[in-house]
Amino acid sequence: MITLTQKETSLLQDSKKQEEICIEKYERYSSEASDPQLQDLFRQLGSKEREHLNSINQILSGTVPNVNAGGQGNQQQMQQQMQQKMQAMPQLQAQSAVSGNQSKSDAYLCTDALSTEKHVSAVYDTAIFEFKDASIRQVLNHIQKEEQEHGEKIYNYMAQHGMYN
Repeated sequence: MITLTQKETSLLQDSKKQEEICIEKYERYSSEASDPQLQDLFRQLGSKEREHLNSINQILSGTVPNVNAGGQGNQQQMQQQMQQKMQAMPQLQAQSAVSGNQSKSDAYLCTDALSTEKHVSAVYDTAIFEFKDASIRQVLNHIQKEEQEHGEKIYNYMAQHGMYN
């Protein structure tokens, strides 16, 4: 059982709120996006954010989650699935003509999601330096790394679809 300082608890509460916002956004954005590939990306990212929220809740309840068990394989599988979908993209684009408004809407969703990921990563950056327990810092560092990977996936999608200038 771990004991948290008031400051550590406050930082975790902030992180918890950010994860809840991410989950809400990705659930909403997956239904609002017009591109099925983007819908799937948002669903996958939302699922990872839910894992982050669970980790934060475990720490708040006094236990340190094991972030290394099984996560690497799932991450590699998720990356492989996204690469396959990106490779299939030319066929998908040829099959469906997306209107300019839908494309602008998807670009807005991506821009907002990328901005959110940048912010959340910064929240974790601050928190990492404030925890005395090395195992908690490791969990927070793991989450921050995944947040950065989320940003990279969104950026890659945007770059492939001409949304990032």
